[in-house]
Amino acid sequence: MGCRPNPEDIAGGQAILEGVMMRHGNKIAAAVRRPDREIVFREREYIPLAKRYKALGWMFVRGTVTLFEMMIIGIQFLMFSADVALAEEDVKPQGWEMYVSLAVSFSVAIFFFVIVPAFFFTKMKVYIDNLILLNVLEGCVRLGMFLCFLSATLLMKDMRRVYMYHGAEHKTVFAWEDGRDLTVENVKKYSTRHPRCGTSFILFVMIVSIVVFSLLGRPDFAHRVLYKILLLPVIAGISYEAIRFTGKYSRFMLVQALSWPGLALQRITTREPDDDQIEVAIAAMKKVV
Repeated sequence: MGCRPNPEDIAGGQAILEGVMMRHGNKIAAAVRRPDREIVFREREYIPLAKRYKALGWMFVRGTVTLFEMMIIGIQFLMFSADVALAEEDVKPQGWEMYVSLAVSFSVAIFFFVIVPAFFFTKMKVYIDNLILLNVLEGCVRLGMFLCFLSATLLMKDMRRVYMYHGAEHKTVFAWEDGRDLTVENVKKYSTRHPRCGTSFILFVMIVSIVVFSLLGRPDFAHRVLYKILLLPVIAGISYEAIRFTGKYSRFMLVQALSWPGLALQRITTREPDDDQIEVAIAAMKKVV
């Protein structure tokens, strides 16, 4: 089992706590390994909004819609995985605790990746006249903080395991795309770095934002922060199309060059999985293909 009937057919997923969520067509499934080693599943049918409403499937619109959908779905499956993976813990996270944690995380992300770079831009524009250079420097500040954040997560044992499951997810998707039977021996031969990865998407967002924000002129601090937040859907839409393009034409040398920074960044966010983790990723994939 592993045939990919159509090169245009796309499957993907994300790592969750002690498991993997996979999505293909209208099917979503998560496989999570319990402390007693049993693999537990959660499945659901979901028709994307882009398929239900034609306008939401338009180019540059579908990216923002898909990102919002996957964020909501990802949170739901993350909470499921926490319940399963922490089944034997004395204290398990409550639903409201997860949402509070996510709200705090989102606020911190806005502060460090929107407000701080905008403050830097505002201070530096007094000394630098070149608008493109200003935006490149601001982008470098944002990228630097992002790399520091990702590197810091490697200090956490739980995050290193999530990154191993992330690698298992990529390997499994690669094997399926290659039409191979989904066995541990077949899957483990593939790379942990995939051109359609969300890590690459975030990097595209940062690069596209440099171009888009260069068109804003030299607004004051408050307006720049406001514009950045309002333009996030636009930047996400453009970045989504870029990531689809690189995934579709990854065999071409020019596209490989464009994909290289994102693939390099995945050296942080993916790790070589063990056989048990690959088994979980395969189990999730088999539920949706």
